[in-house]
Amino acid sequence: MKFGQSICVLNVGGTRYAFTRDVIRDFPLRRVSRLHACATEKEVLELCDDYDRDRNEFFFDRHAQAFLFIMLYVRSGTLRFVPGVCELSFYTEMLYWGLESAHLDTCCQRRLDDRMSEIGMDDDDATDSLSESDVRLSYGGGECQSQSQTESRTVVLLSGRAKWMERTRQAFEEPNSSFPAQILATVSVVFVITSMVMLCLSTLPDWDTAKRNMVEEHRVVETVCISWFTAECLLRFLVARDKWEFLRRPLNIIDVVAISPYYVTMVLAAAGLPGAGLGVAGMALRVLRMMRVFWLMKLARHFLGLQTLGMTLRRCYREMVMLLVFVFVAMAIYSALAQLLEHGLDLGVRNPDYASIPAAAWWVIISMTTVGYGDVYPVTVGGRVLGGVCVVSGIVLLALPITFIYHSFVQCYHELKLRSARNARSISAAQVVETVCISWFTAECLLRFLVARDKWEFLRRPLNIIDVVAISPY
Repeated sequence: MKFGQSICVLNVGGTRYAFTRDVIRDFPLRRVSRLHACATEKEVLELCDDYDRDRNEFFFDRHAQAFLFIMLYVRSGTLRFVPGVCELSFYTEMLYWGLESAHLDTCCQRRLDDRMSEIGMDDDDATDSLSESDVRLSYGGGECQSQSQTESRTVVLLSGRAKWMERTRQAFEEPNSSFPAQILATVSVVFVITSMVMLCLSTLPDWDTAKRNMVEEHRVVETVCISWFTAECLLRFLVARDKWEFLRRPLNIIDVVAISPYYVTMVLAAAGLPGAGLGVAGMALRVLRMMRVFWLMKLARHFLGLQTLGMTLRRCYREMVMLLVFVFVAMAIYSALAQLLEHGLDLGVRNPDYASIPAAAWWVIISMTTVGYGDVYPVTVGGRVLGGVCVVSGIVLLALPITFIYHSFVQCYHELKLRSARNARSISAAQVVETVCISWFTAECLLRFLVARDKWEFLRRPLNIIDVVAISPY
């Protein structure tokens, strides 16, 4: 800044903040930091609404309380919505000061996505609410910081270890957050599919014979899959923000339950106690091993459709409970009437399939859902009339809550699609090219090391040392 005093005053909606020139130069908000590069008062007025040379005061006609919360983000690194302020209005303030939705805390990002999906708005529409000059000044022109500098500011107050843990957590929990995260997601999907294929093959009649012929190959495949899932689960636990919340998530519980039988079997084998001879304990191990089928739920982290389904079920649990209540009430009424008409009254024909109300309830549920297996059916005139009424009422009852669930599904889909597109935009072409190149060099170096005749001689060669030194900084 080539004018004014050493102390700069920012007046935002009547609230004043005093900073030194050095603080202004390194300020995390791009609009404020660009004040340091201004050479004339005209350039200053392009960034703010008014300027007082005598007091070296920059006036911004913006929301004072919103800027207070943005200043709290500058100090603590956590950005949340202002209570009582519209999410979209606060988001407009963020865009003005040069922040993005990715800077928001996770819970506030979801609130913003909900609000934007409700009115059919996206990030481009929110940016359009600012003038073209505001967008250009907030997000920089030729003088603005590089992308790496901008990304570093989002974690400006975090230590090196905290940065590494946060990036690792995003790589495992958010597959669209970066290109390495997409690679990890792809590898995880491959291992899940491989494990499911092995689980399905193990139930074939000829599997025991094939397993005896290929015992080593089967053991290697199973060990590799379990090792990957174990390492992934441990890493995600270590980098989790809240360890207790991590342990409470259903998918993580399924991971632990599905992995544990392998290690229990190894311990029993080492102790000379085969699982097949443990009776009830061996049966429990087989049941737990079959829990691996729930690993398919891990695909929800990587596929938008499964995420949408899960979010819809969570948000529509009231409608789902209402649907179940409708079905159970109708099932209780129709099963009692069916048992009475088909078996309870002595009309010359006693249908043994309706000997009890629970037995008749099976016929009611398959009739209301219009499945109709044909294994149970009424034979009396009254029972057939009741069956027709049961089918028609089942269609009506099942259709009533569907509208609410459908609208919630559409809203969740648009919200997750918006969030996925936002994360995808953060992956630059340079990052993709760099990651592909490093991955290739790493794979080449590892393969050459594995097939080398003398491993120690391989490590002593200067070119190989150069390869390791060049790859390690990444």
